[in-house]
Amino acid sequence: MRRYRVRAWWCAAVMIAMGLTATGQVQAQVQAPLAVPVQAGPADKAPKFVERMATPALLAQLRQGGYVLYMRHGTTDNSRADLVPLGDVRDCSRQRVLDEGGRKLSVQVGRFIRQAGIPVVEVLHSPLCRARDSAQLAFPDQPGGVRQVDVLLYTANLTQAEKQPVLQATRYWLSEPVARGSNRVIVAHAPNLADLIGYFVRPEGTVVVIRPLGQGQFAYVASVPPTLWPTLLSP
Repeated sequence: MRRYRVRAWWCAAVMIAMGLTATGQVQAQVQAPLAVPVQAGPADKAPKFVERMATPALLAQLRQGGYVLYMRHGTTDNSRADLVPLGDVRDCSRQRVLDEGGRKLSVQVGRFIRQAGIPVVEVLHSPLCRARDSAQLAFPDQPGGVRQVDVLLYTANLTQAEKQPVLQATRYWLSEPVARGSNRVIVAHAPNLADLIGYFVRPEGTVVVIRPLGQGQFAYVASVPPTLWPTLLSP
């Protein structure tokens, strides 16, 4: 797969105006993530990670709100790679996109979240088509729609310098407190979380539960792969 690189000047522009480009009908206006302190340097290196599966008791906590749900997009057509340069992120013909199974998976994960009675206050997504489509399919009736955050790009094959704005923005949205009674959803990519905490999310469609602690701090709680939802929802 050809390497996907972001020009240095583009990264600098993103750090000034985070998420200001609209894609189709998706609203992109978001608060500037870099306005709050974030950790950088050694703290962003991947620590040893231990995955934990969610439990029915965790679903009860999610119904009370205050969490962030980081969802990896649905399965994709691996015969298509992101082209270099990527160009207009609205041009899905230049990107790896959802396959039919990925579209169905995204719809199903959204249904599981609603069946679980988990309230969602906002849905943010990466600008790439596979993340945007997953968000729209999973949350078609989200009040206010889903919102694009331009800097939440796919970090694979980026240099360490190019990754920093992405990781800082990801850290912000994972750590920014969410009001009790609702939760924030982020639909993005596996390499981003791997770069941040050493966790490469598998399989596609997995929801990672995060407890935001504020000031650039957050705690990993558990993971919900797509096949676990029926067990969690069973009487």
